[in-house]
Amino acid sequence: MTASTAQQGLDAQSLRSKLDTIAASHGIRQWDLGAACSTDTSVQVDRGEPKQMKGAQRSSITIRVWNSDGLVGTTSTSDLSDNGLERALSGARDASAFGNANDTPGFSPLATAPLTPLEQPLHQGQGILRLLERLKEAEQDLLSRHSAIGTVPYNGLAERSSERIYLNSEGACRQQQLTTASIYLYARAEESGRKPRSAGAVRLAYGASELDIAGCITEAAERTISHLDYAPIETGRYTCVFSPEAFLDLIGAFSNLFNARAVLDGVSLSNRDSLGESLAVPFLSIRDNGLHPGNIGASNFDGEGTPTRPLDLVQGGVLKNFLHSEATARAFGVQPTGHAGLGAKVSVGPDWFEIGLTPGSSGAQAGLDRFKSDQPIVWIDSLSALHAGVKASQGSFSLPFDGWLIKNGETRSIEAATVAGDIRQVLKAIVGFEGDAKITPDGLCPLVWVEGLSITGEA
Repeated sequence: MTASTAQQGLDAQSLRSKLDTIAASHGIRQWDLGAACSTDTSVQVDRGEPKQMKGAQRSSITIRVWNSDGLVGTTSTSDLSDNGLERALSGARDASAFGNANDTPGFSPLATAPLTPLEQPLHQGQGILRLLERLKEAEQDLLSRHSAIGTVPYNGLAERSSERIYLNSEGACRQQQLTTASIYLYARAEESGRKPRSAGAVRLAYGASELDIAGCITEAAERTISHLDYAPIETGRYTCVFSPEAFLDLIGAFSNLFNARAVLDGVSLSNRDSLGESLAVPFLSIRDNGLHPGNIGASNFDGEGTPTRPLDLVQGGVLKNFLHSEATARAFGVQPTGHAGLGAKVSVGPDWFEIGLTPGSSGAQAGLDRFKSDQPIVWIDSLSALHAGVKASQGSFSLPFDGWLIKNGETRSIEAATVAGDIRQVLKAIVGFEGDAKITPDGLCPLVWVEGLSITGEA
């Protein structure tokens, strides 16, 4: 894909017409294409000086062709010229002779179904110099919030303009344009004779002009300062309060519970007969809802052209649905759910979780009432090392965390500790939710109380 193509956008109808003509000339009857391109601009700073200024144009184009035996060949390209498309289609056709007969995806039956419109305003980019100026101001503001904050070692301000397309030989023609912006600030504070402490915050918006930079600065400062007065914690079992971000990270790490592809591949904690089984406490609700207005960057169709829609995964503590692609849905005898990627092997993954109280449930608040006492509570603010501390196919985890010990009405940062457990036990040990659900980059969730988790303090 040339630079001018990425900047001017793709013409889905023209591209479709080209593919139809080329495919017919080569005797190709069944094909599809998924394309994504983006223009990204980002900056980082270090104590008022530019650390990194970067602009990039990226593209990812996948073409699949089915032969007369129903086998699929796949190619990737970045060339959307007539010659480039012809080479890609011919390559996919030739590769189809070596397709896996045991894994034969087809077109989604919903690839031409109506899409839900999304309110996603498009913004003109501010440009790299303006981004740099705003980030330098944000860094300086954060450094001024406390004398112990000496650096903001991890920071970034970025904007992106992107476009997605899905086409197939049966008439599907999907296209979406989107602009997004983000800022993250991660401060480091240190006092004499004490260990350095760090914390941060992130904000997303449809354009850089809409970013809540002031809120990001304030949150990063408050969280960092709150960890300055720290103390060790005794190893033991505690009732824990998960922040919305931490609990969403934990559920995301074990999303194989809901993933039909993982079920069929034998790497899920669920199996084909798990639907209808009790998975959690009876007041827990988990929904995947990529269309939620709080989901910046939402897509209204997946990699196979299936419309995105809300899907109840857990209702009343019972496992209700799996996330599906076309192939997994066919294997289960259901409709695709709009959670597929596109590639040599079609992947399945969640979009954006909503976690909270099942409508009509009252047990959550009743469970919290018994904890209005002087027993110690651990507040888990953020989890670390999710890539290393989670055994997704076994259900177990052991993760370092930042947080506070609440005891006798006092709150004090925990020096260093890990939380360990099994996700299936955690879902059964939730005692309630507290506060309004918070919108985060990964989903919507309130504070979540869980009892009996193992906390290991620093030796």
